[in-house]
Amino acid sequence: MRCLIIDDEPLAIELLEDFVSKVPFLTLVASCSNGIEAISIIKSNTIDLIFTDIEMPDFSGIEFIKSLDVKPLFVFTTAYSHYAIEGFNLNAVDYLVKPIPFHRFLTAVNRAQEIFSLKNNNTKTPIQPLIQQEQSNFIFVKSDYENVKINIEDIKYIEGLKDYIKIFSTSHKPILTLSSFKKIEEKLPTNIFVRVHRSYIVSLKYIHSVQRNRIIIDQVRIPIGNNYKNEFIKKIGG
Repeated sequence: MRCLIIDDEPLAIELLEDFVSKVPFLTLVASCSNGIEAISIIKSNTIDLIFTDIEMPDFSGIEFIKSLDVKPLFVFTTAYSHYAIEGFNLNAVDYLVKPIPFHRFLTAVNRAQEIFSLKNNNTKTPIQPLIQQEQSNFIFVKSDYENVKINIEDIKYIEGLKDYIKIFSTSHKPILTLSSFKKIEEKLPTNIFVRVHRSYIVSLKYIHSVQRNRIIIDQVRIPIGNNYKNEFIKKIGG
């Protein structure tokens, strides 16, 4: 992915340039200090991903993105968290608050690479995320305009609520996120998690008991759907 960095702080540009250089599927086309420069670069180059600061002299990052007729994927990088809602309303891939740790940068670019591959109809072979090994131990979900880290081993069960899912774990209050069962199932190890109903995925680790057509976890009664019963019985060795 060909990327562009926009920031009026030289040290911020230097940090992002270093981060970009460490990611094999990113190629830095240019770095610039303002949106006016950036528009000129975009007109003469193919840009797939933009990293832009928000508060810059004369022309903010938000104004810059809004000015583009054809918008590449973009990530906001800023010291101010109060722009998050507007950032996500513009469909930003991610919103990184300075100082940006490398693992958050990786999360953002992995998401961007996934979206980029989908937009190109998967004609290019997707590159495996750099944090794939770590992702076997935890996941990130977007909730209330932030990305929340959840340890997979802490997840007790997941409940579906129309277009949202609600994740119950040992280390968080229930987390509500806009997602689908299919998407979340792909992130969970199948030897631990099983879908038992069209509205529930459970962790075998936290099942207290099974009573006829329901599962008990933390005194919560979770129904077992007829379409999922046989698979569940196989999982528990019944």
